[in-house]
Amino acid sequence: MKEVIEVKRDDLRELYQVLTNYPAISKEQVQNEMHKVFGEDTFKPKDIMERVKTFEDACRELGEEHPFVRSYNGYTNNIHENNKNDTDILAYLKLRIICAALNEGWEPQFTEDEWRYYPWFWLYTQKEINDMDEDEKTDRRLMSTGEYQTGHAGLACATSDNAPSTANASVGSRLCLKSDTLAVYCGKQFINIWADFCLIRK
Repeated sequence: MKEVIEVKRDDLRELYQVLTNYPAISKEQVQNEMHKVFGEDTFKPKDIMERVKTFEDACRELGEEHPFVRSYNGYTNNIHENNKNDTDILAYLKLRIICAALNEGWEPQFTEDEWRYYPWFWLYTQKEINDMDEDEKTDRRLMSTGEYQTGHAGLACATSDNAPSTANASVGSRLCLKSDTLAVYCGKQFINIWADFCLIRK
């Protein structure tokens, strides 16, 4: 079903005049003028995974007044920068914003028949990674985790019900997502924030 947008003729003429009278017009000017006439929401991608690609995107999606965004801003405004002891706390505050944005208003009810999804990760030693062929590395979806990718370990996405970081899938999480697709996307797209949350920085 196609969506119909109503636009006043005068607004459209004004937009035409603005866009055709600039000697050289930037992408930002075009965007601003189009947003004025058609509304910013008209040009937002419908797919949440297209709209939320960074932590900043997630904050914009929720808005400055959302409780999670306010908590994050309040916390970061009252701590010393570069405090390694706060890395996991900051990562958690970021991840709950990201998960809330990706869930688009859905919240878990933790009922018996409700499915919830969560990114799972598996730690490999450097020796295990070195022993893998390229196909295995691709199949196991090894991902860079920035400064955590040392001579001792790498982080990879995996499915497992028994690991050093084990937790039963029946146990609810504040960071759960409403679909497996979103869980995989969240784990891959925000791998460095997950690493900050899950791993200890040396």
